[in-house]
Amino acid sequence: MRKNNLKACYEKKGFLKMEVLYQNLLNLDIKMIIMWAIGGLLIYLAIKKDMEPTLLLPMGFGAILVNLPLSGAITQPGMEEGPLSILYKAGISNELFPLILFIGIGAMIDFGPLLSNPMLMLFGAAAQFGIFFTLCTASMFFDLKDAASIAIIGAADGPTSIVVGQKLESNYIGAIMVAAYSYMALVPIIQPPIIKLLTTKKERTIHMEYTQKPVSKMTRILFPICITIIAGLIAPASVALVGFLMFGNLIRECGVLDSLSETAQKALANLVTIFLGITIASQMQAEQFLRLDTILILCLGLVAFIFDTAGGVLFAKLLNLFLKKKINPMIGAAGISAFPMSGRVVHKMALKEDPSNFLLMQATGVNVSGQIASVIAGGLILNFFLH
Repeated sequence: MRKNNLKACYEKKGFLKMEVLYQNLLNLDIKMIIMWAIGGLLIYLAIKKDMEPTLLLPMGFGAILVNLPLSGAITQPGMEEGPLSILYKAGISNELFPLILFIGIGAMIDFGPLLSNPMLMLFGAAAQFGIFFTLCTASMFFDLKDAASIAIIGAADGPTSIVVGQKLESNYIGAIMVAAYSYMALVPIIQPPIIKLLTTKKERTIHMEYTQKPVSKMTRILFPICITIIAGLIAPASVALVGFLMFGNLIRECGVLDSLSETAQKALANLVTIFLGITIASQMQAEQFLRLDTILILCLGLVAFIFDTAGGVLFAKLLNLFLKKKINPMIGAAGISAFPMSGRVVHKMALKEDPSNFLLMQATGVNVSGQIASVIAGGLILNFFLH
């Protein structure tokens, strides 16, 4: 009798499993399969092309995770909250993850090249042109707050995009986050053609002498404090963004928190990036993501990115009309906030044109100035639309 009961129980469980599988197959639609393909593409780019793997791999896997029928990873009607939905509320809807990540980014940045040549700040400012150009363009298709949130994609700064989009309560935060981080990872693919289109061979082979002036420890310590105060006075809404970035840099430069600085640069930044990537994927559900609006946002984000790059390059070419010692206009492209990818791209392009042309320090200086300029630009947009 007992054997018969066990057999009946196993048969019932097997039937229930088949029924669940059948129901899941009924709930599966073509949009979910498309999202699996998108997730697979992100994983491919992360592993095969080594494009920001700490970010794209969790995003890609998360996209598959949330697009399984009745996925338990996200909140479903009549069920308990899914873990990714909880992480989204705890870390992104209140901007906690991006701000913590800024501490790690700040700890990675050496402002020495910028402090040695403050003129490089101009390129960081010029490379934000795409943000405001795209704001005007996007306003033709979306309301102003959504247009502003979309435009900030051009900063190539994921944390800033999240904070601006959340504070402006954009209806397209998922698409904005995916676009911002995807374009950050695609810097090595997007920027070189734009730079080549806007420069000549002769311009790309311009050598720039670099003699880094000694920067005192006091200057390095005062710099993040002063930048925070100035940014706070100009754009109070940027205080959290700039402040966390500069706090991370202060940890690096103070000289008494070396172990904490190393933790912020490596363990903290990597851990938060992984959580950020897979949590962003919670907004990549097929019914929300596969819409014409999303495609338009991705296109506008690319426009912002292109015009930011072009703005930096063209500004350098403009300066060359008045300077005796010419600037290699490629360094202007490093004024976007994608640190340190954009600086490396410019350096590699210079070496490819002329193996004796080393632009790493100049490009890095412009790149870190772009990091500051992008968060201030985000703060200015918030100030304008929240007051």
